[in-house]
Amino acid sequence: MVTRLADGVWWIDLRGVNAYLIDEAVAGDGAGSGVTLVDAGLPWHGTQLSAAIAAAGYELRDIERVLVTHYDIDHVGGLAGLDGLDAPIYVGEADAELVAGRRRPPWHNHKGLFQRAMAGFVSPPTNRIEPVTDGDTVGEFTVYATPGHTPGHVAYVSERASVGLLGDLVRESRGTLRPSPWLLSYATGEVERSIAELNGRAPDFAVLGMGHGRPFERDGRERLTELARE
Repeated sequence: MVTRLADGVWWIDLRGVNAYLIDEAVAGDGAGSGVTLVDAGLPWHGTQLSAAIAAAGYELRDIERVLVTHYDIDHVGGLAGLDGLDAPIYVGEADAELVAGRRRPPWHNHKGLFQRAMAGFVSPPTNRIEPVTDGDTVGEFTVYATPGHTPGHVAYVSERASVGLLGDLVRESRGTLRPSPWLLSYATGEVERSIAELNGRAPDFAVLGMGHGRPFERDGRERLTELARE
């Protein structure tokens, strides 16, 4: 369930969806501080996530911040079940109200309609929610707006830790990186533009983590470039 990808970087496999744990002081060669959790799985993954964090050698109270790549039941559902988590949750501005439970997804988009149907199964977290926008810095990570899969989808990249966490902008299948498909996205044209723009702006990074599939431990930036060229 817990796999070390690099010094201070852990992949938490929740069987079908991924979360990540980064000890910024270790991954950033002492320059960063605190432990960062990225995404939180489905509503019933809270206990598994807590166990995985413990298996990596940490406790919930060690987590300084939670980075959410986007609003979807399989990325925010587990937040409410993390008893003892006392950390702010950072999420793309356009998705923040959905995560907080203050707004419902739109019914006029096929992906939004699915999110709307699933919203009743997601309990909003009680932690403070901090909206982020393109170019913001959270800990050692820079925020990159990557809309398409959802309007508020963001990627988090740390040059110092050499990690790129791309959420559901991309997915891995049989060792190959693919863009988020039409069925699971608000707008595939935006997905393609986001991939191209991220490729043009992001610094080099070795570890590439995505929401679904097996993360890459090396050559992450090169794999993103290959996908953008396609």
